[in-house]
Amino acid sequence: MGVTGTSEIMRKGHGTAVLFWNLPFDQGKLVKAPGNNIMPVNETSTPPLKKPDWLKTVAAIGGDFDNVREVSRKFQLHTVCDASHCPNIRECWSERSATFMILGDICTRHCRFCAVNHGDPKGKTDPSEPKRVAHAIKELDLRFAVITSVTRDDLDDGGASVFAETVRAIHSASESKVELLIPDLSGNIEALQKLASSAPEVVGHNIETVERLQEQVRDPKSSYARSISLLTELKDLYPNMITKSSIMLGIGETLPEVVRTMSDLRDAGVDAITIGQYLKPKGGNLPIAEYIPPEMFQRIEEQASDMGFRYIACGPLVRTSYRAEKILDLIGGA
Repeated sequence: MGVTGTSEIMRKGHGTAVLFWNLPFDQGKLVKAPGNNIMPVNETSTPPLKKPDWLKTVAAIGGDFDNVREVSRKFQLHTVCDASHCPNIRECWSERSATFMILGDICTRHCRFCAVNHGDPKGKTDPSEPKRVAHAIKELDLRFAVITSVTRDDLDDGGASVFAETVRAIHSASESKVELLIPDLSGNIEALQKLASSAPEVVGHNIETVERLQEQVRDPKSSYARSISLLTELKDLYPNMITKSSIMLGIGETLPEVVRTMSDLRDAGVDAITIGQYLKPKGGNLPIAEYIPPEMFQRIEEQASDMGFRYIACGPLVRTSYRAEKILDLIGGA
């Protein structure tokens, strides 16, 4: 889909249903229109939006769901899938794919979209964690494992050495391919090299939202420029490594801003992108501005494909690690 004049999306009637996306645009640039301003993310007295039918899912119970949960508890591990009540948990776990969170459960940053505990972990790490993660993945016979973490600004390398040790332990214990979803490491390139040199098959870092909304959505220590720089540096250092990022929609962005963000990610060499609807977690304090309809996600996916992304997961229920194992097609995994 090209981005020209009044969009094809709006001509098909979606403009009136999508509040913040109801703007004219031309070649990916905002065009000012009388009485149609871009609205910032603000707390308002407006009652919560009613969740549309396309976001309703069936609870995950039985089979692989119970097995992954049981093994995770056995090895005293946290899965992001379970902790975040991800709507895709049944689908992903049945495909022998799961996301584990390392480096504890206290984050040194406080992003408004996230409900993870925040505070000062006081430099504590668990030296047994990498092997416990590896043993769990082996027991579950996972084809693909995603390893992520809280942000650890209290550690000199941001936790990069623990990420690297975990990857090596997984590769030593099983045939599972590994994707790392990493924080920005405070822009520490040496830490990035330490992490990437452990040879994970995929490394992701999330841009989260468009540039205009960064300060309202992410912690002040995070920035759009640093995230783009990190992804660029990663691809420059390891050109054959698959890199990945993710964007949340429905928090006040406009379509041209999303197009620009995707373009910036492609310029940074990002191979894979996931785009999904922001859903406020329990304990989160960032309001949902709107629900983006499935038809809009389809159009965005077409735009991403035109830009040359090698892997795209785009839809209302898509999360960063949604069907992550599908990326195996890019690395020749089976």
